[in-house]
Amino acid sequence: MENQRTLADGLRLGVRALVHAVVGGAALIAIATVASVLGPLLALDLYTPPVAAWWTVFTAVAVQGVPFLLLGTVVSAAIGAFVPERVFSRLLPRNQALAVPVAGAAGVVLPGCECASVPVAGSLMRRGVAPAAALAFLLSAPAINPVVLVATSIAFPGQPEMVLARLVASLTAAVVMGWLWARFGKERWLRLPGKGRAPVPGLRGFASGLQHDFLHAGGFLVLGAAAAATFDIAVPRAVLDVFTGSAWLSVLLLAVLAVVLCVCSEADAFVAASLSGFSPTARLAFMVVGPMVDLKLIALQTGTFGRAFAVRFASATWVVAVASSVLVGWWLL
Repeated sequence: MENQRTLADGLRLGVRALVHAVVGGAALIAIATVASVLGPLLALDLYTPPVAAWWTVFTAVAVQGVPFLLLGTVVSAAIGAFVPERVFSRLLPRNQALAVPVAGAAGVVLPGCECASVPVAGSLMRRGVAPAAALAFLLSAPAINPVVLVATSIAFPGQPEMVLARLVASLTAAVVMGWLWARFGKERWLRLPGKGRAPVPGLRGFASGLQHDFLHAGGFLVLGAAAAATFDIAVPRAVLDVFTGSAWLSVLLLAVLAVVLCVCSEADAFVAASLSGFSPTARLAFMVVGPMVDLKLIALQTGTFGRAFAVRFASATWVVAVASSVLVGWWLL
């Protein structure tokens, strides 16, 4: 009887948590949609078209991210509640140098964007996975999953070398960053919520983890979207055109734009394909850097792992991703 009562309570908690998460995600999308309608109207009334543009970009980034953020928090909560720690110790090599490429290659199994990878990586660390391996997974999952690679092949028809270049450059950057963290990373830089606290198993733990992760990460997603929208309207397009004449400057420019535009990894290939004035290597850099370093991802990392981690990790990742893009672009494109 006691077991039946416990199971019933757990089911109620699980259903309640899923309802809250779905309703919360729908509410965020509804608010962003209403804002996108009212914002331009208000901007027109006040004769400020830039405000209308700001609302449009903000809404696009936020609405793109919410569904994948919800997916990531569901996966994160499920890992914390239902997957025993011994599973990861069996799947990943004990040698951290070998665990990093295995975890990076495992990024192909999560069909989501960078919003989903942050909470999942945090959950993996809490379950005993080495931070270097979890971070390699965090970087590779949004960049090499099947949805992204198929989208890239559609955006660049008849150019399989672009799909291969994206796969190789992204996986290389993720693995290198994992190895760099294993060698130079310090534990005091990494602030992991819930670290040291015994995970609650079962549906009760799933409900608690889902509610905490979704509400916690959602606020930082909104902050990142606001930052991207502000940059989009603050920098004149004429300034960007100056860089298209130089092969090196064009790579750096698109690598910076990937950070501030915050295009979802499932859609960034179509944006890159539209940048026909830039070299193939520059467009590759845009697709490699974006899923690994953008403003909303930096905001999510700050909220999950702390500012000390986010500043160091994002800076190093940007450099490694650009270098990987240039080398692979020179080799394959």
